[in-house]
Amino acid sequence: LIMLFSLLITLIAFGGIAYYYLDSQLPDVEALKSVQLPIPLRVYTSDGQLLSEFGELRRDPVKLNQIPPLLIKAILATEDQRFYEHPGIDVYGLVRAATELVITGTKAQGGSTITMQVARNFYLTRKKTFMRKLTEILLALKIEREFTKDQILELYLNKIFLGNRAHGVAA
Repeated sequence: LIMLFSLLITLIAFGGIAYYYLDSQLPDVEALKSVQLPIPLRVYTSDGQLLSEFGELRRDPVKLNQIPPLLIKAILATEDQRFYEHPGIDVYGLVRAATELVITGTKAQGGSTITMQVARNFYLTRKKTFMRKLTEILLALKIEREFTKDQILELYLNKIFLGNRAHGVAA
């Protein structure tokens, strides 16, 4: 019992030190409030008809209320069923991913919430490391303190890659 208590205290101390160290190095999430997502160059005719688009990606940023509710529900069901219930991290999802890692030895599941994906897509790399995952968790908590769930969802739906050069649901 004493060993278990000592281990718990050590983990809490390590977690606190890691939090204060990483928190001071996290980017300012306020920048997300005025983010300008890259869009392709569009050439129009004199009467306003789209003639052509140039660029590596297709994107047409839209407001959340312009996205069909059924599409939003489908993405939430696929990506983060408890999005409106958790504080940016889904402990159940992280435990599931950690269990999978212990059982198989591979990082097959990330346990990322939509907020964590926003943190990764805007600020971090896709490289799968424990330090990146910890930073992603801390950034997600920071984003959740600064933004509403709908603002986070709007950022996500306008940023995600959906194949064939399409970035964002409107593309």
